[in-house]
Amino acid sequence: MTELSHIRNFSIVAHIDHGKSTLADRLIQMTGTVSDRDMKEQLLDAMDIERERGITIKANTVRIDYVAQDGQQYVLNLIDTPGHVDFAYEVSRSMRAVEGSLLVVDASQGVEAQTLANVYTAIEADHEIVPVLNKIDLPAAEPERVQEQIEDVIGLDASEAVLISAKSGLGIPDVLEAIVKRLPAPKGTRDAPLKAMLVDSWYDPYLGVVVLFRVMDGVIRKGDAIKMMQTGAKYGVDKLAVLKPAMVDVAELGPGEIGVLTASIKQVRDTKVGDTITHEKKGCETPLPGFKPSVPVVFCGLFPVDSAEFEDLRNAIEKLALNDASFSYEMESSAALGFGFRCGFLGLLHLEVIRDRLEREYGIDLITTAPSVVYHVHMRDGELIELHNPADLPDLTHVDHIEEPRIKATILVPDDFLGDVLKLCQDRRGIQQELTYAGSRAMVVYDLPLNEVVFDFYDRLKSITKGYASFDYEITGYRQDNLVKMQILVNDEPVDALSMMVHRDRAEGRGRAMCEKLKDLIPRHMFKIPIQAAIGGKVIARETLAALRKDVTAKCYGGDVTRKKKLLEKQKAGKKKMRQFGKVEIPQQAFISALKMDG
Repeated sequence: MTELSHIRNFSIVAHIDHGKSTLADRLIQMTGTVSDRDMKEQLLDAMDIERERGITIKANTVRIDYVAQDGQQYVLNLIDTPGHVDFAYEVSRSMRAVEGSLLVVDASQGVEAQTLANVYTAIEADHEIVPVLNKIDLPAAEPERVQEQIEDVIGLDASEAVLISAKSGLGIPDVLEAIVKRLPAPKGTRDAPLKAMLVDSWYDPYLGVVVLFRVMDGVIRKGDAIKMMQTGAKYGVDKLAVLKPAMVDVAELGPGEIGVLTASIKQVRDTKVGDTITHEKKGCETPLPGFKPSVPVVFCGLFPVDSAEFEDLRNAIEKLALNDASFSYEMESSAALGFGFRCGFLGLLHLEVIRDRLEREYGIDLITTAPSVVYHVHMRDGELIELHNPADLPDLTHVDHIEEPRIKATILVPDDFLGDVLKLCQDRRGIQQELTYAGSRAMVVYDLPLNEVVFDFYDRLKSITKGYASFDYEITGYRQDNLVKMQILVNDEPVDALSMMVHRDRAEGRGRAMCEKLKDLIPRHMFKIPIQAAIGGKVIARETLAALRKDVTAKCYGGDVTRKKKLLEKQKAGKKKMRQFGKVEIPQQAFISALKMDG
């Protein structure tokens, strides 16, 4: 058991690619926590997809033993957090488990949008913050300018910022000393009833659910009977361990310590993140303030390309949901695509990661329908309906008004590209709220509708700014707007997989683009096919796919022209009848291509 004054709990926060995971690697290596033989890049990123994309998706924890320069022995608990906006939820809950943060800023790029978002999360959690300037060995590094920028933009004193290069290991001993000297020790009472916070949980095929927790008060021992205060579930502790990053068994954990336990829990759903763990008998009175549950903001349908793989998809999704509490799903069926699932995600990157994992880890070919957001439909009788799929919109005569989710977007962009960014935001129905400067970079804050952002906003932003813009958003609430449901009719039949909610002013352009696209994608049939976009009963755009034609007059040589006419009239009548009964086959590739919206 460790003295409270010799424990330091901290997280590393930064924008994407500023070197959080590399710094974590160096701290682990310098203190000899992992032998050189087992050391590898991005040590704490366990998933293949994290290594491949070079991003952190799950917050990861490691316990480091460190002997300070004055000879004191310290225990450092480090949480490496994700930097991407979709995983801000992971960051906020990791912050609650620790007392301090290392703020890593790239000395060549300076403060970015995510840097700001993560610092504010740390300040809200009452953290002591130590600024660390990384990559100072790069020729483009300007530590003095970035120190000034931290002071101007964030308002943190950066005069004592630690200058390091996480890649080469330069300055790492100074970081370790700064953690020990400048970050506060945790508080807690050993004799009080057990109060521990559930920070995260994941599924292990051998151990069942593994729970990561932080002890606030009291002591937890192997074999204790514990209960979760939110769910009321009771368990016996089978295994108690600390992560170095591999599990090392311990007999007990006291206040201020972070560890993991297993207790024969079957599903990750049974462990609510932010729950309070206490003893079954003589437990604590009041639970800790939990976290806000994560709310999915983007929904889309996942369907197997081969409908025979539906059961495989169901099993794969259930296994993924074991590990990811923020991913939700329910079954749905579509006339065009068969059986599948309607899934909710925290953002587009989250959607991509889940889709990649399903295709790669479980070998299932997927069709993803157009991502949509949750609308609030207010009915005339006062009822409120949450609309996840535009195809389910009730009859408009009963609807009073529709509200859509709005976000507050913060964009940091070099001055040269400012005009293009402002135009992009105006085109997406944005309302400018503020425009300030941080050095040579503009910081724009916009109020934007979320459904305009989920399609391809991020890609467009990156391409018009040559990759220099950084973007962060938070959901601010719902607002009424002139929204309508646009349906696509092929041969007078509505295609539910292609219906979408659009703003009335945009509907015509969107509908025309969709009809033109489908005209090229649907193969020609023996009869002519109208492709229409409609709002309610009103058609707003139309394209006609010409019929394939058999040459029925081939046998006529010479003679009277009426013979030819007679044969053509007969063919025309046949085609008319055929169109009455003919079903149009729409290939699945056409769905995939039509749903990839171009600007």
